[in-house]
Amino acid sequence: MDHSRRVVVSAISTTALLTLAGTWAQPSHPTAPLPKPPHATNPIDGDEIDRLEQATALFTNRATENRMRTVAVLEALLQSVTDLLDERRHGPRDTARLHTLAAKLASEVGWHRFDLGRHAEAARYWIGGLHSTHELGDIDAGAGLLSDLAYQASWRSRPHTAADLLRRALSRARHPAAQSLLQLRLARAVAALGDRTGTLRALTAAEELASVPAADPVPGFCSWYSTADLAVDSGQALLDLGDTRRAHQLIREGQAELPAARIKTYGVFQTYQARSYLELGEPEQAAAAATEALDLALRIGAPRCVELVRELSPRFEKFPTAEGVPELLARAAA
Repeated sequence: MDHSRRVVVSAISTTALLTLAGTWAQPSHPTAPLPKPPHATNPIDGDEIDRLEQATALFTNRATENRMRTVAVLEALLQSVTDLLDERRHGPRDTARLHTLAAKLASEVGWHRFDLGRHAEAARYWIGGLHSTHELGDIDAGAGLLSDLAYQASWRSRPHTAADLLRRALSRARHPAAQSLLQLRLARAVAALGDRTGTLRALTAAEELASVPAADPVPGFCSWYSTADLAVDSGQALLDLGDTRRAHQLIREGQAELPAARIKTYGVFQTYQARSYLELGEPEQAAAAATEALDLALRIGAPRCVELVRELSPRFEKFPTAEGVPELLARAAA
């Protein structure tokens, strides 16, 4: 149950991951009610959970640049929450509150591990969060954590695994915003597989679902999702299919819409922009975009963005004399 102190840093096989996702996607019965705890002489003070909720909100609702520096606080909060759950001395309502916190914090810490390239740890945190969403019966939150695992699989060049995870998540996701994000990530996965028909079908679904009104609030895991993300990731999927000019246009349009607070995402989008410029044969503009992404990544401490720039180096090596390219290659190799 512990998402932090007792996390096991070992590889998670694709088979085990898909088995877990399959179990989640095909529940044999409705989620059982949370068990009642044994009688306790010192039940939890509700104020303690209030304080944990307030602290979690404070340290997760921050600009990306600031959140990168407060992960130790999030880890400590997660440890406190999981310790309280392990004690099992609280009623159903407080148990649900603690599981809600555990899922949110596990997601946040998992993304930090992912950004550092510590993928086994990231997956363990997300799987821990998935267990908490199951205890809560929160289907959309569970679908979101499967989507995070799928995003990681795509990042690690495992598009088949990503697509399988996303299809399982889509089989139960309810909110149209959640379904839209899942379809968009599915489009990215199947585009990497060269499936044009599947990509265009998923992109169409993502766009249509993004405009569907819903009575329920947008699930927390996709509260950041916007038309900017839809445009840029659609462009990246089309870029994988070779539709370079349309892809470039979408990436530029989406990047212009991105809120300033999402600075890490902006850096990632800049690397997409650089790639699209390279595909168009414009290395100078590509170098400028990649250099901006590298500067930003180094300033805020975002190793994942640095890695994206380095992965573009072989493409830049085809233009050794273009303005900005030699300097960029030297910095990326440093």
